[in-house]
Amino acid sequence: MGNYILKLYITGKTPKSERAITNLKNLCEVELQNQYEMVIIDVLERPQLAEDEKILATPTLIKELPPPLRRIIGDLSDTEKVLLGLDLQPYVKHKQ
Repeated sequence: MGNYILKLYITGKTPKSERAITNLKNLCEVELQNQYEMVIIDVLERPQLAEDEKILATPTLIKELPPPLRRIIGDLSDTEKVLLGLDLQPYVKHKQ
């Protein structure tokens, strides 16, 4: 598994934004285990970045690497859909 570059676009400190950040951090800790770089971008503070990426709704998660580029809109609370969107298989602990 290569390193993931994930960008989460949010709009201020709304409850939905906070949920998306928490859900993404939890998912990355469990599924990607330090093999990721996460960037959180507030479109109110950096509107040009959102315009460049053609962000129409927030929160929006963009997986830049590894290819292909993927976009997921929402608070990322449905872990199965997020994993599918990121082309990830759920982490399975090996039984001994």
